Amino acid sequence: MLFKGFSSRKIRTSGATINLRTAGEGPAVLLLHGYPETHAMWHKVAPQLARDYTVVCADLRGYGDSSKPKGLPDHSNYSKRAMALDMAEVMSALGHRRFHVVGHDRGGRVAHRLARDHGARVRSLTVLDISPTLKMYDSSNMQFAKAYYHWFFLIQEAPLPERMLADMGPDYILKRLGRGKAGLKFFSKAAMREYVRCFNAHSTCEDYRAAATIDLVHDRKEKSKLKMPVLALWGKQGVIEALFDCLADWREVALDVRGRALPCGHFIPEERPEELLAELRRFLKAQA
Repeated sequence: MLFKGFSSRKIRTSGATINLRTAGEGPAVLLLHGYPETHAMWHKVAPQLARDYTVVCADLRGYGDSSKPKGLPDHSNYSKRAMALDMAEVMSALGHRRFHVVGHDRGGRVAHRLARDHGARVRSLTVLDISPTLKMYDSSNMQFAKAYYHWFFLIQEAPLPERMLADMGPDYILKRLGRGKAGLKFFSKAAMREYVRCFNAHSTCEDYRAAATIDLVHDRKEKSKLKMPVLALWGKQGVIEALFDCLADWREVALDVRGRALPCGHFIPEERPEELLAELRRFLKAQA
């Protein structure tokens, strides 16, 4: 019901099975969700965007109905490099040689690596409410640690955070999403049921463990800047606005960056879908 007119597929990549929905005609746009959500987070955006584009909404490895492998000792099977390769292979299987990619939160970090490792295929990169991972870790302070405490909780050695998440139950996800009871008004009940149904404590932790270890190794090796156009949008009421200079941060890693803050919190696609759609249409049209 959230994605009327979309077809569902599962595609086996070299490292995972990826669940997705797709619809529309025109240039391909890959939408990647954030934590602790699934592709369902795009339900207010994808159907509108599919009027002009071929839209692919995929569940990242470890999320939604995609496969959730046990993490390796070095967390490499949850590295953004591995997760980006999943998406490159998915888009090949769907027949999309080149495509735009839009990523929110964790999906934005996968999108960033996708643009790095498969830059010849990525026509443009849009990142929602993040600064680059390396920049954020290197800028850590008390304010950041308090606001993003889960970054430091989830990376602890297994099985401590997994057991604590299991004890917290689905309420943990709801509280993270709403940032308080009032914030829940932006989220549809159907989407929330999907987030709760699909939540997996181990794969969640492995995603964050990879971000704090092997992903930083990969990021520190990058010397050149991304060449494709980059759109960075963030929430005026969120942590990125308060603690980071989002445009400046992305200009450290990319040549062509534009963007602005939107009047919302972290969950832009669900809080301000119309504003996001307007920004995406303007940006994507300019890349035609």
